Amino acid sequence: MIRKREYRDNDEIVNIWYQASSLAHPFLEADFVEKAKKDLRDVYIPNTETWVYEENNSVIGFISMLGNEIGGLFVLPNHHFKGIGTRLVNFVKEFHGELEVEVFVKNAIGRAFYEKYGFVQIKRYYHTESNNDVLRLHYKD
Repeated sequence: MIRKREYRDNDEIVNIWYQASSLAHPFLEADFVEKAKKDLRDVYIPNTETWVYEENNSVIGFISMLGNEIGGLFVLPNHHFKGIGTRLVNFVKEFHGELEVEVFVKNAIGRAFYEKYGFVQIKRYYHTESNNDVLRLHYKD
C-alpha cells in the first residue's frame, strides 16, 4: 500500500535510505554519507512530499518529491526487483506529466532502474560535495 508519510515513519525512512544507499553508493565517502543522512532527517524529509510503500505494517520503500523532481527513491535491498520502485514512480507520475531525477553516474542500480523506466539523460555535471559525476534524467509520458 502506498500512503503519505507520517512523522512516525521518519526512522524507517532513514533506515531504508541508509541500507539502499550503502548498496547503490559504495563509492561515497563516509563523511558525505553521514552529512547526507543528517540532512535527510533534518532538511529533506520535512521539506518534500514523501510517500511510503507499506507492507505488513512496515515501511519498505519511499519516494520523496520536490515538485516534479524525484528527490529520493529507495527500497530496502531485500525487496528489490519486486516492482515496488516502479509502483512508487507510477504513483507520483499521476500527479506530474513529467519527472526529473538526479543519479550518480557510478550508481549502476539507480541508472538501470531509471533507464528501464524510460528516463533519458538531459545533463551531466560534477558534484563537488561528493566528488562524483551526476546525471540529470527526464521522463515524459
